[in-house]
This record gives sequence, structure tokens and C-alpha cells, in this order.
Amino acid sequence: MAQFRLKAVSQKGKVVQTEFEANNKKDAQIKVDRLSKTNGLRIQALDQKYTFVYKVKKSGSKKTIAGEQEAYTKEELERALIKLGYQVVSVNKKLFNFSGGVPMSEVVSFISLSADLLKQQLTFDEILNLLIEDTTNKRMKEVIKEIQKDLKDGKEGSQVYGKHEPIFGKFAAYMLSVASTSGNMALVFESTAKFLERDAEFKKNLKRSLMMPAVTVFAVVGVVLFYVGYIFPSTAELFVEMGIDLPPMTQSTLDLSYWLRDNWVMLLISFIAPIVGFVWFVNTSKGKLIVDRVIIRIPVIGDLLHKTSIEIFSRVFYTLYSGSGQNIEVIRVASEACRNTYMEKQIKEVAIKKMLKDGAGLIESIEETGVFTQTAISRFRLGAESGALRENAKQLAEYYEIQTTYKMQSVIDTINLFIMISLIGITVVSSESAVIKPNSGI
Repeated sequence: MAQFRLKAVSQKGKVVQTEFEANNKKDAQIKVDRLSKTNGLRIQALDQKYTFVYKVKKSGSKKTIAGEQEAYTKEELERALIKLGYQVVSVNKKLFNFSGGVPMSEVVSFISLSADLLKQQLTFDEILNLLIEDTTNKRMKEVIKEIQKDLKDGKEGSQVYGKHEPIFGKFAAYMLSVASTSGNMALVFESTAKFLERDAEFKKNLKRSLMMPAVTVFAVVGVVLFYVGYIFPSTAELFVEMGIDLPPMTQSTLDLSYWLRDNWVMLLISFIAPIVGFVWFVNTSKGKLIVDRVIIRIPVIGDLLHKTSIEIFSRVFYTLYSGSGQNIEVIRVASEACRNTYMEKQIKEVAIKKMLKDGAGLIESIEETGVFTQTAISRFRLGAESGALRENAKQLAEYYEIQTTYKMQSVIDTINLFIMISLIGITVVSSESAVIKPNSGI
């Protein structure tokens, strides 16, 4: 978010100066106008903080020093540089201030290092100073500087980390805000880092495991279409010209080839249009909800994603659960972190509602949602009965972590089975064509 500075005069003639954040200049002006009407302020200036590129020289030196500095105005930066004993050569606003994105590895590194250094009894301000110096990612460096400044200004944790939600993610931003007011900041940081590491590892392994099978599937489909549409007809038509009767499978394949050749435009449109429509539908809130509801019921891949979502829910629940009361907020945050909008909706609208409105217990409520496996429900029930709900949630998360790792291999095996069947089909048709015999009358 952009930073702004307001200079105004109150009704009593007192000069008022304050800094605040807004998405853009328009939003900042709306805030200022609202503040002016409410408090009767006379606005003198509204300045936005920019990055300036400067060149200076030390007194008596010919060597030019270049650098960058944020400031509200060019004149202010010039005065500050002169006050430091520099001779100003030039100060210009930076035209392109692109900081780039922040990889998840940078976020995990920031949280993990913070947890380790907190265990070594360093203050969080000292930790932030060290991380500012060592962080190479420009955007992440700016984020850490903003966090340090906001904490020094006495802002609440939700304000400090909430505005960086696009960088940290919803769950991590919430956890870091909780850490700032918790009695054990190091433990919360460590738990958050473990969650993010596991989440990043799962996504990485999923992409890596499915990339080669996906490429192979597309290649096989392409080969089959090329064989049926081009190579096979050239061979089969030779037998037709010779008056040879084709076997049933060969004849059917040839008919399919002619049909593909005559209708390839419509086939291409009918193939692309559903994909485009599906992508658009998934990007709508209703579409994502329906897809997430259906996907957890799909064999193999759906079971994998379903159990992964339960694993994440259990891991977040373990991290935040205090052991007292119903912990409604914990359940809400865990549902939002599980990466399935349908499960989130069911937990919020069924489980939490049942707990608040009817006074029902946790186990009864989550069972009513219909999105938890019997294994998960039994583990939660055992934990509730034994007074070790938090520990059982952790055990469930670790159990599903191990199981989903093996499930990943099952997905790959299923895809490989499809590839094998396709190749066998090509081989059978080719073999049948190879053994065609001429008619006895020819």
C-alpha cells in the first residue's frame, strides 16, 4: 500500500500532521475529505511517498555517490542530504519502481529464521534488522522494513501483517498477528513455518509428480490422433483399392479416421470451448464451490486432495487450539486454510452454526458437515474423550501426511495405466492390419 502524509490546520489554528496508508491517491483523498468534514480541518497538503534516485558528492571530493531513498518531496530529500554534509548533484523521482514478487521460499525463510532467532532470546526488532540486511529479494526487504516501522508505531498485529496478506497468505498473516500478542512468539512462528513448508512441499511434489505423466498423456493422445487420422488411412486404403475385405476392427478404425477428417473443425471447437468455459466457471465463486464439492468425490485424485485438506485443517487446529471452550475462531481459521471452499462453507455454515446456535459439541458438529472422513471423526472423538484433542489433531495431520505421499504414487500409476492401454490399442489395430490376407480371387 502507498504511504501518504497529511498537513492541515485545525479550527483552533493548530498545525496537524499525520501519516497513513491507502491503496492509491484517490482512496487517500477520500479519507482526507472524510477526516476534514468530521474534524473541521483545513487541508494544506497531501503528499505521497515516492522513491527518489539521487547523486551526491562529499565536500572536497570528485567522486559521485548514487543511491535511492523514499521521501514525500524532492525538496525534503535535498535538504536532508545537505544536512548530512553532501553536495547534491541531482535528485529525481524513480520512474519505474518495480519491486518484483516474493517467492514462498522467501516467506518461509523469513518466518523460520525469526523462530530460530527468537529461541536464541534476540528481540524481534534485532531480528528484523538482521533480516533487512540479509534479505536479497527487494520486495521482501521492503515488507520487513514496513513491518518494523509499523511495530515501532505501536500498530496492532492484525494491521501490521494484514496488509501483507497477498505476500504471506491469509493463514500466515493471521498467525503472525496472533504471535505478536501471544505468550510464546517463537512457538507460533515455528508452527507457522512448518505449515508453510509442508504446504509448499506438497504443491511442489504434486506439480513434479504430475508434470511428466501429463506431458506423456498429451503426447499419447497426439500420437493416437495422428495415427488414426493420417498414417492408418494411408495403409488401410491400399487394401481397399486392392479389393481386400478389411477385418471389423480395421474397418471401424478407418471409418473413425474418415469421420475425424471430415469434422476436425467442429471437434477442435468442441474441445477448446468446454476448456475455456470451465476455466471461466472455476474462477467464479459459485463455480469454485461446485468444483471443490465434486473434486473430493473423484476416485484417486479426489481422495488425495480431500485428505490433504483434512490434514491442513488438523495441522492448523493443532497450532491454534488452546484447550479451553469451543475455540470457534480456531475452527474458522482452520477451515479457511484447508484450500477447499466447499469444506470451508460446510464447516462455517453447519459446524460453527450448530455449535453457536444449538450449543452442540465439536465432534457432533463436524460430523454433521459431511466433509470429514470416518478416520478423522474417530480421531477427534478419541481426543475429545481423552482430553487430548490437540495432540490427536496433530497425529491425524501426520498420518494423512504420510498417506497422501503414497497416494501421490497411486495417481501416477493410474495415469501410467491409461498410457499403457492406449499403446496396447495402437498395437492391436496395427497387428490386425498386418495380418490382412488378399482375397483368393485376386
